[in-house]
Amino acid sequence: MAAMIAPIPCSGRLFIGGKAVGGEGEVFSVVNPGTEEIVAQLPGASGAQVEAAIHAARRACDSGAWSSLTASQRAEILRRLMAHLAAQRQRLIELAVCEAGCPVNSGSMVAQVGAPLQHGLDILDLFLKLPEFEENPLPFAQRITPRAAAIQSLRRYMPVGVVAAISAYNFPFYTNLWKVLPALIAGNCVVLRPSPLTPLAALMFAEAAQAAELPPGVLNVVVEGGAAGGITLSTHQDVDMVAFTGSSAVGKQVMAQASSTMKRLQLELGGKSAQIYLPDGVEEARAAAAVVCLSHAGQGCALGTRIFVPEAEKARLLERMAATLANVVMGDPADPKTTLGPVISAAQRARCQHYVDLAVAEGARIVCGGKMPASPRRGFFFEPTILELPSNRNPAAQEEIFGPVACVIGYRDLDHVVEMANDSLYGLSGYVYGKDVKQAIALASRIRTGTVNGALLSAYASSGGWRLSGIGRERGVEGLRIYQQVQVMNIQGA
Repeated sequence: MAAMIAPIPCSGRLFIGGKAVGGEGEVFSVVNPGTEEIVAQLPGASGAQVEAAIHAARRACDSGAWSSLTASQRAEILRRLMAHLAAQRQRLIELAVCEAGCPVNSGSMVAQVGAPLQHGLDILDLFLKLPEFEENPLPFAQRITPRAAAIQSLRRYMPVGVVAAISAYNFPFYTNLWKVLPALIAGNCVVLRPSPLTPLAALMFAEAAQAAELPPGVLNVVVEGGAAGGITLSTHQDVDMVAFTGSSAVGKQVMAQASSTMKRLQLELGGKSAQIYLPDGVEEARAAAAVVCLSHAGQGCALGTRIFVPEAEKARLLERMAATLANVVMGDPADPKTTLGPVISAAQRARCQHYVDLAVAEGARIVCGGKMPASPRRGFFFEPTILELPSNRNPAAQEEIFGPVACVIGYRDLDHVVEMANDSLYGLSGYVYGKDVKQAIALASRIRTGTVNGALLSAYASSGGWRLSGIGRERGVEGLRIYQQVQVMNIQGA
């Protein structure tokens, strides 16, 4: 089956100050990672155009054209934006296939398109339930001054200002939406800069902004093949906040670049999350490796790529895990029969091979996979791989690989598994499985991670990382409040 190629939205044009404009920078190619075919060639934004997008957002912000609207008025406009995107569901699916390489019939397609379309509406509903003002809990004695004047102390939630949204390639529509919608409903103005590997989904937001008649400059979209625009966005004095999803290495750079102007940061970065199977939950481990490998080819930062099982059960469980991957079908993501798609690029495939080889050199055993497949011959495919690791100190257990590679490690007792789970520079997610719920919760409370049992696909529950997995939260109340500043008002009556 030939790959579905969606019409390129906005003719591949940028969106600055409410207008679609042609890129004046270098032309770059968008490649289908499943076929290596060129999906689109886009003229990227020039340095001057990135500056123009920032200035357009700054003007819209300072004018109050957006922030002065009530939350209900902003929500009404953003519902029109979401309605336009919902009407383009099939195009969004096709883009997830041809630019991100997600198999069309994969369960991951729910997170690519279905969930974000619902979450966009849920974000608006949740925000409208949040108060703009909250009372500070002053003791009664501090509410009365010597002059007998009563004091009321209030917290007011206000927009941060101009937000630079820099998104990732693995779930492009989702990560774009989870920056744009919370920032906009909170009254901010946004410059969206997507990953150069998956820019097309972002251009759908430009099209939707026009259809919804957002005021000029409230949402701007710039695409580029390099990193210059992203650097400008994270250093520019007129940008008040950077929301970034990507690797921890690049997140460190963004953090450093934003430091001179002390921008607000929301960083959703890498992970090396633990899946822990308690002795009474080991039968669930059969599917553990398949969940990692078949979830968008392991390209998910919250996936439980370190699988911990009781040492005595490890050999039996490894055999059962390998059996779940025996009939995987690799191929064109547009083919409904494909169950395992590609990684995003040749460089990412090489990264998978590098860490498998390094793991073996340090004592790991390849249970299955471990290399490029003989077929298909085109596309950036890597075999679904299970590694049996001698310890959690193996490089494959310490570094985020971001591919279809699952690491299985045995543990002696619960203290041992907690020690290994916490022996990581990351802290994004974690998973605990067991029939004894009380025991499972007690163990989960000992894991140093921002989320336990995954990032729930809900707009109402937040997720976020500790340590090298990032700063701040996405989704939920915290994921909305992060796009707001707190102003304390102390009001003295007569």
